[in-house]
Amino acid sequence: MPEQYLPVLLQVLIAMGFAALVLILSVVFGKSGKQNATKDSAYECGMVPVGDGAPRFSVKFYMVAMLFVLFDIEVVFMYPWAVQFRDLVASNGVTVLASMAGFAGILAVAYVYALKKGALSWKS
Repeated sequence: MPEQYLPVLLQVLIAMGFAALVLILSVVFGKSGKQNATKDSAYECGMVPVGDGAPRFSVKFYMVAMLFVLFDIEVVFMYPWAVQFRDLVASNGVTVLASMAGFAGILAVAYVYALKKGALSWKS
């Protein structure tokens, strides 16, 4: 059984040896790079890297983004229900429509609550 692993072990050893050899040869024969302020500065797509790297966003941006994700996921849940609506009504009757109406009602209440709280208002 161990003799079956010999080709794999040999391939791993050859790969590691080749990687080590290439790294050693690049250090021995490679040119050393010159360091200066221009080469050591961060590259920002042609822009001079000045100021803070990460701009600050308003909390309103995150609130709108989270509400979008929540309501978008709810629509994703509604799509398979709509595709199977005829089969579901045939097997379960009107309770299927009532359950989705309740689900949509809860979403409507949540949307009205978000509007009343001003979560979608940019000026506050």
